[in-house]
Amino acid sequence: MSELTHLDSDGNARMVDVTDKAETSRSATAQAFVSMSAATLEMVVKGEHKKGDVFGIARIAGIQAAKKCSDLIPLCHPLMLSSIGVEFEVNHPKNQIMISATCKLKGQTGVEMEALTAVSVAALTIYDMCKGVEKGILIESIGLVEKLGGKSGLWQQGDK
Repeated sequence: MSELTHLDSDGNARMVDVTDKAETSRSATAQAFVSMSAATLEMVVKGEHKKGDVFGIARIAGIQAAKKCSDLIPLCHPLMLSSIGVEFEVNHPKNQIMISATCKLKGQTGVEMEALTAVSVAALTIYDMCKGVEKGILIESIGLVEKLGGKSGLWQQGDK
């Protein structure tokens, strides 16, 4: 098992020094799932929510969250992201929205936390916009799907 990189030899928290790491193209994709009643989902899909375009607002929230990740997560490096994409896929039989976010850059450290932050905040935004209609909405299974770049190369969900 690897050592925890955010701890020094005395166990104190530290920001990882990436000064000497190679600059490479890096990307990460994360997903989250939001489950709700069929009626609430239909309202969101049809764009009939009185608060406005739920998907559009959640997409912007996710993009903003990825850009602010280092302000939210201690010890994250501030990154110059070159691309942030937030997408939604509706699964009517499961009454569920899958949120997917992909972040990219050319740099010395990965973008996993930015992608995870994007899907988390997009999911929270959907909840916030819909909580007046339904309080029992569930945010589930937030996780990394894929990362690419750096010395570890490609990693996909299911790999160890």
